[in-house]
Amino acid sequence: MSRIGKKPVPIPAKVTATISGQQLTVTGPKGELTFNVHPDITVAQEEGNLVVTRPSDEREHRALHGLTRALVANMVKGVSEGYTRQLTVTGVGYNGEVKGGNLVMKLGYSHEIVVQPPEHITFEVERPNPTEFFIRVKGVDKQVVGQVAANIRELRPPEPYLGKGVRYSDEVLRRKVGKTGK
Repeated sequence: MSRIGKKPVPIPAKVTATISGQQLTVTGPKGELTFNVHPDITVAQEEGNLVVTRPSDEREHRALHGLTRALVANMVKGVSEGYTRQLTVTGVGYNGEVKGGNLVMKLGYSHEIVVQPPEHITFEVERPNPTEFFIRVKGVDKQVVGQVAANIRELRPPEPYLGKGVRYSDEVLRRKVGKTGK
């Protein structure tokens, strides 16, 4: 039995889960998420927990069992607490701010880059010193938050010699030694 799949997902007091057929809807203080469960997997609500079960021990069913339980747990955490991904932007002259919900950045190109957030995603910008600033991507859906953060990082990936660029705050950047003088 899948160790992840057999653990029940506890539902906090402020969260409600509704199961109609193969569609699971989780509603909480931060928002609402829906998920279409695979036809072979069943999700049931028992004693304040969501329990995921599978019909057999086939390889595909075992894989779907753990996957479905992890996705359901991410939904419950997202609508109750939300997800945050922090990026660090390092470089002289790099700048960023939030204007009308959009993220407007200057990353060393000849033009400003405007990032429009998808639905239920918000940006925060904090500037502790002149050469770096932090961008926080906040939202309910873990997958969307991670994808938006990856798209922002892709605009100016960190370079290994000076460390300039956009990187995740928990990312370890391996620096290279530059040219050696004679």
